[in-house]
Amino acid sequence: MTELDLTILFAGVVAGAAPIVLATLGETVTEKAGIINLSLDGTILLSAMAAFVVALETNNILLGFAFAALVGGIVAAIVAFFSIYLNQSQVAVGFVLTLMTRDLAYFLGNSYSRLQGPQVVPLPVPLLKDIPFFGQIFFNQNLLVYFSLAMIIFCWWYMYRTPLGLQLRSVGENPRASYARGINPKKLQMMYSICGGLLVGLAGATFSLSVKPGWGRPQGAEGVGWIALVLVIFGGWNPIKAAMGAYLFSFLQVIGIYCQGWLPSVPAQVFQVAPFPLMIFTLLVMSLAQKESVVNWAEDHIRMKSILAFFSGSVPTSLGKPFRQD
Repeated sequence: MTELDLTILFAGVVAGAAPIVLATLGETVTEKAGIINLSLDGTILLSAMAAFVVALETNNILLGFAFAALVGGIVAAIVAFFSIYLNQSQVAVGFVLTLMTRDLAYFLGNSYSRLQGPQVVPLPVPLLKDIPFFGQIFFNQNLLVYFSLAMIIFCWWYMYRTPLGLQLRSVGENPRASYARGINPKKLQMMYSICGGLLVGLAGATFSLSVKPGWGRPQGAEGVGWIALVLVIFGGWNPIKAAMGAYLFSFLQVIGIYCQGWLPSVPAQVFQVAPFPLMIFTLLVMSLAQKESVVNWAEDHIRMKSILAFFSGSVPTSLGKPFRQD
């Protein structure tokens, strides 16, 4: 491959990863607060449909993104409310909602299927876009890509470098101890669930207004919500590591497209589904790598020990366990 081919390849990876990054960051924030939101896949589809329809009817892309974020926030608030205040199973509520929102998206968006609509255009950054190789990859994108990159740094900084981030992590680890210190765990869990939902909603809008413009059935965003849930675990509930997983998944998707041209005798469906089992296999390898026997073996291998340390991560102690005030 020439340098131009590599530039196009990696620019596509960065652009295609933007909605996956946003959805993964949204779920990371939510789970750090102790709430599991399994409605991601349906929420992404519903917000993608809402963004496209609103942008098409109003000819205003910003309104499309705003409405999509609102949809994501509302669905997340429903999951959080049933869990936090009604003590219902987060898994059950999230699973029901993902089925409901998925069907609702296709039902409400049926009349808009295959229509042409507005889409986000690239916004090159002066001077930076002229940097050899990297300039075209990172600085010749649209605002959503820049926003997703900025959110990776912001989420990491907020979680690990601010007092508010410490409170966020504390309600996910030990809400009872947080309550004893005067923090309202239920209020924070609700707030961060909605914040995470807003990002998931923006992820859906990024699909229908940028990555794969338009609306149809099947929608290109289908299945991404489940991948985002896997990537949160892949990244050990760390925003930067989870985002790296999102770029890896996007890379596998883009490479699959290229492979269709390189290997025309292989059915295209093979390359389309290949990234999903590969991500599951990667998650399995990471899970095995964190077993005590493997960790003990790595103690005598400095390089392997550092690799395992990078990919290690612990589940928030109170994840999925509603806080009950005595």
